[in-house]
Amino acid sequence: MSPQPRRWQRYVAIGDSFTEGMVDPSPTMDDEYVGWADRLAAVLAAENASAATPFGYANLAIRGKLLADVADQQTDAALELQPDLVSIVAGGNDCLRPHADLDALADQLESAVARIRATGADVLMATSCDPTWAPFLKVVGRRVAIHSLNVWGIAQRHGAFVVDTWTLRSLRDVRMWGPDRLHLSTLGHQRVAEQAAWTLGLREGDRDWVVPLPPAPALSRMESAQAHAAWARTHLAPWIERRLKHESSGDNRAAKRPELQAISVDERTPIDN
Repeated sequence: MSPQPRRWQRYVAIGDSFTEGMVDPSPTMDDEYVGWADRLAAVLAAENASAATPFGYANLAIRGKLLADVADQQTDAALELQPDLVSIVAGGNDCLRPHADLDALADQLESAVARIRATGADVLMATSCDPTWAPFLKVVGRRVAIHSLNVWGIAQRHGAFVVDTWTLRSLRDVRMWGPDRLHLSTLGHQRVAEQAAWTLGLREGDRDWVVPLPPAPALSRMESAQAHAAWARTHLAPWIERRLKHESSGDNRAAKRPELQAISVDERTPIDN
C-alpha cells in the first residue's frame, strides 16, 4: 500500500548516472538524458499545478560518481537549495568494485540521509536493480544485494521512502536496458518513475508497470554471440580502459540542472512517450 501523498514544492535529485537519466535520451539535446527523476518531477509538477502550488526541481546527479561524492559534495549542494524532498540513490559504481567496503558505504549513505532528514525534508531512496538476470553482472550480485538491504535499514531508521527496484520484475528484461547493458533504457526509466510515484502515494489502482513485457523473439546462438561481441567492443572495453586509467565518465562534467527551476508538465514526459 502506498502512503497518503503530500505536496512537495522543492525537489532535488542527487546521485550518479541512474539519476542523471542514462540512457533515456533527451529528444532535444545531444548527450543529455531524461530519466526517472525528471519524469517523477513532471508528475510532482502536475500534482502541484492542479492545486495552483509552485514547484521547483533540480538534478545534481552526475554519471560515474561514487557514493562518497554524492554523500558529501552533492548533499552539501542539495541542502543549499533548501529542498523539501531529496532523492538520493548511489553506491552502484562502488559495488562494481571487487573490494568495496559495504559497511563504510552504508555509513556514508546513512550520514547523508540523517543530514537531509534533520532539515525536515523527506528522503526518497532506491534499492539496486536485481543484477542476477544478466550473466555479466552476476559477479556483483552479492554486493548489490547487501547494499540494497542496507538501504532498507537506513530508510527504516530515518523514515525515508524506498523505491523497490530489486523486486520490480518488469526490469528483468533486456529491453528495459540500454545498449551498454548497465543503464536503463527509456522503457526502464518509465517503470522506475511509475514505481517512485507510487512509493510517494501519487499512483493508485493497478500497478501495471510491474508486469513484465510479453516475451521477445529469441535470438539464435550466432545472433546472440554477435551481439555480445559487439557489446564487448563498444561498451565493455572502454569501461575497462577507464578503470585502468582511474578515469570516470563523469570527469569534468557538471550537473544538468544545478538550480531549482520550474518544470512544465510537458517538458519532461511524465511517464510515457
